[in-house]
Amino acid sequence: MKILVTGGAGFIGSHLADGFIGEGHEVVVLDNLSMGRRENVNKKAGFYLMDIRADEVEKVFETEKFDAVCHQAAQMDVRRSVADPLFDADVNVKGTLNLLQNCIRYGVKKVLFASTGGAIYGDQDVHPCDETHPTRPVSPYGITKLCVEKYLYFFAKQYGLSYAIMRYSNVYGPRQNPHGEAGVVAIFTKKLLAGESPVINGDGKQTRDYVYVGDVVRANLSALGHETSDIFNVGTAIETDVNEIFTHLRDLSGSKAEEKHGPAKPGEQMRSVISYQKALKLMGWKPLTGLKEGLGETVNYFREQA
Repeated sequence: MKILVTGGAGFIGSHLADGFIGEGHEVVVLDNLSMGRRENVNKKAGFYLMDIRADEVEKVFETEKFDAVCHQAAQMDVRRSVADPLFDADVNVKGTLNLLQNCIRYGVKKVLFASTGGAIYGDQDVHPCDETHPTRPVSPYGITKLCVEKYLYFFAKQYGLSYAIMRYSNVYGPRQNPHGEAGVVAIFTKKLLAGESPVINGDGKQTRDYVYVGDVVRANLSALGHETSDIFNVGTAIETDVNEIFTHLRDLSGSKAEEKHGPAKPGEQMRSVISYQKALKLMGWKPLTGLKEGLGETVNYFREQA
């Protein structure tokens, strides 16, 4: 298949491009490099330096004639979405609609969409939660992801476009951006290797479901061949608090940094963990990389970069 990977110079997108190429698919990457890095792009992939909102995107679809689109490009900073919801909607909704309309015009058969398994559910009633849990996003970022999910349902009903919505939990691993709001694993690792002490927000007892990027790649590869349009959680069903993440990373990095706490982030979700049983039942997918193994791979990557 010929696959367009939007955001394919970024953390998750570049790993997905590698995974598709490794399975023998032809890959084209589209990225504006606002967060991604050109050196992340697989040398066997085509590359367009372009924003998903640009009119020129149509020319890419017309020229390349894709079979599938793996849509990872997004405005992903939750705090920025709160501060500037118009920009968040412009990128995440308008940009995606630009892609979807071109999918219909130029015969794309399948869309894999990177949604969120944390922000979309909000404060959970059950832990871990499955895909039937009520969606109660409390940030514009989560709202735009849910909005795109609804648009995908519309495009499937109206035009027959097949989709797989992948609701990721907290993805971590090599190439993750250590700067900015997203990615506590990368932020902590970078600081610990530099001899600094990262600041843990609040008491550090807030939990997340940390899934390794290699497992996310495997989930998307499975979804690419799944015939029915559907929604899948992509997580581990295991809660890990921030204090545990700090301790593991400190040990793996060989740092002597003391545990240092700062003010809690207002409105931060205290618990987030998702079930992967649907993906296991329908696609045979489950996470295979344990937390310590994945953190070790991540620390080794950042150590080599340094």
